[in-house]
Amino acid sequence: MASSQGAALDRKKLMADPIMMTTIVLLIAFLTLFILYPLAILLVDSLYGSNGLSLETFTRIFQMRTFRHAIKNTLLVGIVVGVLSTLIGLLFAYVEVYVRMRKVVGGLFKVVSMLPVVSPPFVLSLSMIMLFGKAGLITRFVLGIYDNNIYGYWGIVIVQTLTFFPVCYMMMKGLLKNIDPSMEEAARDMGASRWKVFTTVTLPLLLPGLGNAFLVTFIESIADFANPMIIGGSYDTLATTIYLQITGAMDKQGAAAMAVVLLCITLLMFAVQKYYLERKTAATLTGKASRARMLIEDKSVTIPLTALCALAAIFVIMMYICVPIGALFPTWGYKFTPLTFKWFQQVFTRYKGLKAFRDSFVLSLIASPITALLSMIISYLVVKRNFKSKGFIEAVSILAMAVPGTVLGVGYIRGFANGLFHTGILSGIYGTGLILIIVFVVRSLPTGTRSGISALRQIDKSIEESAYDMGADSLKVFTSVTLPLIKDSFLSGLVTAFVRSITAISAIILLVTPSYLLITVQINEFAEKGAYSIACAFATILILITYGAVLLMNFFIKHFGTSKVIKEAE
Repeated sequence: MASSQGAALDRKKLMADPIMMTTIVLLIAFLTLFILYPLAILLVDSLYGSNGLSLETFTRIFQMRTFRHAIKNTLLVGIVVGVLSTLIGLLFAYVEVYVRMRKVVGGLFKVVSMLPVVSPPFVLSLSMIMLFGKAGLITRFVLGIYDNNIYGYWGIVIVQTLTFFPVCYMMMKGLLKNIDPSMEEAARDMGASRWKVFTTVTLPLLLPGLGNAFLVTFIESIADFANPMIIGGSYDTLATTIYLQITGAMDKQGAAAMAVVLLCITLLMFAVQKYYLERKTAATLTGKASRARMLIEDKSVTIPLTALCALAAIFVIMMYICVPIGALFPTWGYKFTPLTFKWFQQVFTRYKGLKAFRDSFVLSLIASPITALLSMIISYLVVKRNFKSKGFIEAVSILAMAVPGTVLGVGYIRGFANGLFHTGILSGIYGTGLILIIVFVVRSLPTGTRSGISALRQIDKSIEESAYDMGADSLKVFTSVTLPLIKDSFLSGLVTAFVRSITAISAIILLVTPSYLLITVQINEFAEKGAYSIACAFATILILITYGAVLLMNFFIKHFGTSKVIKEAE
């Protein structure tokens, strides 16, 4: 009874606050227009044939041999990459949490977990081709192999596994730290071996988390566009098939139907991950460990596991180092000396690099504060306010996480090229920088929202209620009380949005026009042409920009963030 009265009072306060009501209306309009509408248009387009509503477009695309193969290839790659990434991530996490290792190995782990964040999604494809391709440094010049073909199924699997396993590693590390060591030590005291303890105690507790990590990786894998495009060769996946259908065959309706198929797969996996496995993981592993874990010091365990993880980490780091080195060679695969900086010079003098970096930087810089602010507003409404459309705002803002970039790109083409519902309204944003900014915001919104929700749930409601009691309106409370308390999450969301925007490709490659040159599109174009040295030069500069942004964020959080204020207060 008290809770219902409290909810009714909250709604009454909300209705009396014009600023908050306006914010909610505008937010619902934005989410509906730029997330739900493009997806709905895809569905309508795919169901609308020459005789009205029908399934003839789906029938047509399923009769295409290439599309059927693309579905099979996509699911196969997704399953294999999901399993391998989860297993490797679990191995790395187990070694870090359970095994006493040297600081240098822990440093390698941190570098490996950081690299995929600050680099474009297809950097490892470039490295794989340059090291193990037909003119690869290792295959041709070290091993003397001239007929090696890295393109295709195994190329995609290896590159995606190396790209996505750090995500699983970070997820598994958090779960393993939350396991109470007393349960495992009790099994050890009863005479069980370490393997028996792992299989009968640790692993059952981790199973929901392992399933969660697998599905996250599976979704990332089947939605990946850049890696299959560069290293896939003739091995088609759904993302590349959709792209080629709309750019090569000029079949926008067929591409829309293909996009709907891919979207259905990702939404199904996302729903299982979000509403079943994520909750089951939280229910299985509750709270933190009651005390510190006794780390394994037995050399028969520590040496092989640490060595295995260290070698894998060194290999991944070597793959990333290959990118800047590849930009220093005159002609990769044929002439490795003398080293030269000509490709870096030609980035700006011959290949319009200055315009590409300026356009990418400006658009990302505009999108990132908008994304961070929207994320915090959505988080605030979801956690601190009670109103009927709250569930809608949370669900739609998180939904973008499950939508592959290629699908979103096709949805924007079909939804805005001729205006809303083909009326010409808002058709002016198509082909402009504004639509690219909107895509950047939509793609980064789920990450910032989840971070903001976690931060806001730690703030006592009474702090804000005190400000309301003193006469402050909702805008004043949000800007002067709530936002300062979550500024670490805000800064983190700001930089995450910037990094994700400036390294994005799948969602914007179908929307970018000659008016705008974006770095990732340039890298993809040169890589497809086989101009690996110039592609590496572009990628190296991009990595430096993104890494600099992350370092800057860490500096601001350390010296001006909430933790600094709390530390000084103590």
